[in-house]
Parts: sequence; C-alpha cells; structure tokens
Amino acid sequence: MRIIMLGPPGAGKGTQARKLSEEFNIHQISTGDIFRKAVQESTPMGIRAKEYMDKGQLVPDEIVVGIVEERLKQPDLAKGFILDGFPRTISQAESLEQILHNSGTKLNAVINIQVPRDELIERFTGRRVCNSCGASYHVKYNPPRITGKCDICGKQLVIRPDDELETVKKRLEEYEQKTTPLIEFYRSRHLLINIDGEKSIDEVFQEIVDRLRGGKK
Repeated sequence: MRIIMLGPPGAGKGTQARKLSEEFNIHQISTGDIFRKAVQESTPMGIRAKEYMDKGQLVPDEIVVGIVEERLKQPDLAKGFILDGFPRTISQAESLEQILHNSGTKLNAVINIQVPRDELIERFTGRRVCNSCGASYHVKYNPPRITGKCDICGKQLVIRPDDELETVKKRLEEYEQKTTPLIEFYRSRHLLINIDGEKSIDEVFQEIVDRLRGGKK
C-alpha cells in the first residue's frame, strides 16, 4: 500500500498517518524527519541540502525530491509507505510520479482530509500550552479545570506563536496557494479519496480504512 496524505494544517494528517501505519504495517514518512536525518547522516543529498541551509538559503526542489527518492529506495519500504508532507507542489508530484515509475511501482491512493477553514482556525487559536510542564489544552475540546491555568502544575497557560490568528491565516493561505492544486492533479489520476475531517479521530480513521479496503473514491 502506497499512500499520500493531503489536507491543510490542523486537519489531522499526522495523526491519521500514524494510525494507518499501524493498521497496514507500513512506514509513515514525514518529510521533515527524513530531511533532518539526511543532513545528520550526510547522505549525498543531505550534504547538498546542508550547503544551502548553512547559507540561510531555501533548499532547491531538486534536492528535496532527491532526499525523498533516497528514502523511497530503502528496503524497509518494499511493502509500502505513507507520505506525510510531500509532495507540496505539482512539480514535486510529477517528480514523485517519475520516481515510482522508474522503480516499477505506483500510488494506491491519495487521502485528502477536508476541514472547513473556520474550523481549522478554531482548532489552532483555541490551543493553550503550559511552558512549565508541557501540558496542552484546547479552550473548546480539552479545557483546563481552571481557565488559563494548567491542571498539572497550576502555571499560566499561553498561546504559542504558531497558533496566533495571523500566523494561522498565513499558513492556511500558503497551503491553499501551493498545495490545493494537487487535489485536481490526483483527482485526474483517479487516486483521490476525500474524507470528512470534522468527525472524531476514530471516525475519520475508520472511514479512511473502509475506503482503502473497499476501493471506493
């Protein structure tokens, strides 16, 4: 089983990818993780990426794709994989298509978790964290017993910079501009499976599994 996870920030892609990894006994590939590992282990592409990073420059697409290709060639992915965070653009999707074609494999499905923009903003901006003990809460879904105070250590809860309203809006806009076109790209290849991400984690997971096993798009 070879799967791509699509969906905006906050849709729950990572959570579902981890659960699917266990269900189908295949590896979840977080591109952030493999990128850091490639640099740390000084793989050929990792060395090239570090040159750009040391100069404070963006790593070119060809190197990002090359790092993913290095990982996909490793034997532990022979049974399949779940890609979480890649591809992000049409260019990357086309490169991935060519990589898989060259290896004689192909994707089975692209899971697109759909959550309305207003719901995503509420998920992010409602989060609160304790800088003292690391506990996390949500004002709506998982509120502390005392408003603004950590249940564990009693310290003041804060909003992370990443969860500030303007930051969240920028992240969502970037996703819509760069990644949304992938939905049509994979729909045209009859790989897209749309999933209602407003349901509970378990309900979303069950729907994904049912659709994958049933073959319905």
